[in-house]
Amino acid sequence: MTVKQLRAFLAVARTLSFTQACEQLHLSQPALSLAIKGLEDSLGGRLLIRTTRSVRLTPEGESLVPLAKRLLVEWDNTEDALRQRFTLQLGRLSLAAMPAFAGNLLAPALGVFHRQHPRINVTVHDVVNEQVIDMVRQRQVEMGIAFEPEATGSLHFTALFHDRFVAVLPPRSPLVQHSSLDWESLMSWDFVALQRPSMVRRLLEQQLGARHGALKVAFETHQLASVGRMVANGLGVSAVPSLCLRQMQEAGAVCRPLKDPVIERAVGVVTWNPHELSVAARAMLQVLVDNIETPTLSEA
Repeated sequence: MTVKQLRAFLAVARTLSFTQACEQLHLSQPALSLAIKGLEDSLGGRLLIRTTRSVRLTPEGESLVPLAKRLLVEWDNTEDALRQRFTLQLGRLSLAAMPAFAGNLLAPALGVFHRQHPRINVTVHDVVNEQVIDMVRQRQVEMGIAFEPEATGSLHFTALFHDRFVAVLPPRSPLVQHSSLDWESLMSWDFVALQRPSMVRRLLEQQLGARHGALKVAFETHQLASVGRMVANGLGVSAVPSLCLRQMQEAGAVCRPLKDPVIERAVGVVTWNPHELSVAARAMLQVLVDNIETPTLSEA
């Protein structure tokens, strides 16, 4: 059965007139007759009894009427819902974002997206960097925001900016008087670190291990906000991606640029083939590309 055939059948069933049905559907009599015949052939029997003076339904035709009405209502509803999705008037979008991004830069971008597309429901999964990649790879979400994967495989990465690590210091630390710091100076103090398997922790250990040795970790936590509060209360120093600057400052800590070496990593959007994204996901990707700027100390 086709939608066109069902509409033709219901028009005849309502009017019991091929002439009136043709007028309602804007079809010629041969086209209407062909649609009815095609429907009858596909079902295997007659639905209408047509004479030169009248048209009436067979028992099988009578039983098809309520079914055809329900099918067409469902089809029309589906067609309308899909049209609204394609025009961004309705829809859902699921994305995952690492905590450092979700807690600092994502909300303003979501605000822009919501103003543009207020009827799109967005679900945000605030998970660690590694889980962001896994959720995209397993197609649990359409897109993820994370550090650039070490091996993308079948995934696609769209860079938003390159994030540099900055020092996080207690307000009363003597290191605060310096406009910038090298890693050797920072690592001589007790360190407040994110717990493994945090990507931030792994990046620091990979970049610093051979040149400066192991971090003097005195305190570990899973939450970036806790890192900021611990440092602000004088429990040690830390280093975080620059996208956490505002979060660290709000906790009461002081941030300074880090050098020797400069440690940076691209932050961006991880997806499957971008051409397979929904219309809503493509719109969100464009909002992120247009509105996310590289965080700097001057913005903190």
